[in-house]
Amino acid sequence: MEKSMFRNIRVASLLVAALACAHPAYAVDPVKIGFITTLSTPAGYIGEDERDGFNLAVTQGGGKLGGVPVELVVEDDGLKPANAKQSADRMVQSGIRLYSGVNFSNVLAAVVPSVVEAQNFYVSLNPGPSNFAGASCNRNYFVASYQNDAFHTAGGVAANELGYKRVVVLAPNYQAGRDALAGFKRTYKGQVLAEIYTKLDQSDFSVELARIRSLAPDAVYQFHPGGAGINFAKQYANAGLSKTIPMVMPGFSMDSRMLAATGVASEGAYTTGIWSVAMDNKASQQFVEAFKKAYGRIPTDYAMQAYDTAQWIGSGLKAVNGDLTKADAFRVAMRKAEFVSLRGKFRLNTNQHPIQDLYLMRIEKGAGGELAPKVVRKIVSDDKDAYADQCKMPS
Repeated sequence: MEKSMFRNIRVASLLVAALACAHPAYAVDPVKIGFITTLSTPAGYIGEDERDGFNLAVTQGGGKLGGVPVELVVEDDGLKPANAKQSADRMVQSGIRLYSGVNFSNVLAAVVPSVVEAQNFYVSLNPGPSNFAGASCNRNYFVASYQNDAFHTAGGVAANELGYKRVVVLAPNYQAGRDALAGFKRTYKGQVLAEIYTKLDQSDFSVELARIRSLAPDAVYQFHPGGAGINFAKQYANAGLSKTIPMVMPGFSMDSRMLAATGVASEGAYTTGIWSVAMDNKASQQFVEAFKKAYGRIPTDYAMQAYDTAQWIGSGLKAVNGDLTKADAFRVAMRKAEFVSLRGKFRLNTNQHPIQDLYLMRIEKGAGGELAPKVVRKIVSDDKDAYADQCKMPS
C-alpha cells in the first residue's frame, strides 16, 4: 500500500516536472511592457496610433512578440512630464522591466532616468532627443524611430535642392523643437531670415503669420506636431500664404490624421521622413492594409514606428525566451536588430539610434482624391545622427 502510494507521488512529480519543461515560465507569466503615452489633450491621437500600431503587432503574433506572451500596461501621461514620471516610478516599483510609448521629448526626459537607473530597458518609438543620443546615452536605452534632428537635417537638404535661398523657420520652444531647428540649420546653406519659437500648446499663430508675410521668404520650414500643426496649416492657408510661400516640414507635422483634419490646406507642401503610406515595399503595404482593417483608418508614421518597435522588441524577447534578467543577451539581440522594418533598411549606430534612409515627399491627391505624401526621391542615404561621437557606450 505504502509502496504504491510513493510510486504514485513519484509519477505525479515527474509529470509536473515534464509539464514545467514543456511550458516555460514565460508562457504562464507574460512579459509586461509599460506603455506610457499621450492619450488625452489635442495630441491624444498620436498616442492612440502608437498604442494601436504596437497592439497590431501583438495581435498578429497571437498575443506574443517573438513567440513570447506579452501584456501591455497602458497609462495616459496627459502630456505632462510629472504624470509620466509618476507612472514610470509606479511601474518600476511593480517590477515591470521593459518600457515604451512616450511620444514627446520633454515627457521622455522625465521617464527614461527612472527606467534605466533601475537597470530596466526603454525602447523609444518616437522621440530621440539629442542629450540621450550623445553624452547621456545609456546601454539600456534604444531608439526605434530616429534621433530628433534627422527629419530636419533632411529638411535642410530638401530646401537646398528645391532652391530656397531665404527661409523662415518655426518650432515649439521645447527639446524637440530646438533640436528641429538646430538640425535644419546644420544642413541648410541659405539664409535664415528668422528663427521663431512658439508655445507647445499654441493654437493661434496670427502674430507669427504676420511676421512671415512681412519677411517674404522663399519658403517656410516648420515643425508643429499634433493639434498645433493642424492649426498652423489651416491658418497658413487661410492667410493666403500657401499660395506664395511654399512650406517644407517633417512628415510628423502633417501625418494622415492631420491631413484628414486640414483638408486641402497642405496640398503641394513638401515633407521629409523615413516612411510613407505610399511606400512601395511588401511589408509596408501589408501593414497599411492590416491597420486599416483593424482600426478603420490610415496609419500615421507614429503607428508605423510603434509597429516596428514591437517587432524589434520581439526579436530581443525571443533571444532570451522572455527572461529580461538576461540583460546582456537581451542587449546583444536588440543591437542586432534582426526584424523586418516597414521602412526598409534599419541598423543601429554605436549610440543605439537608427542608421537609415530619408526621403523627400510631396502632399498630392491620389487616384481616389485623397491627399497623401508621395515619395519624390531619396535625399539622404544611411543617415547617422551628429551626436553619436559624444556617446561613450559601455558594453
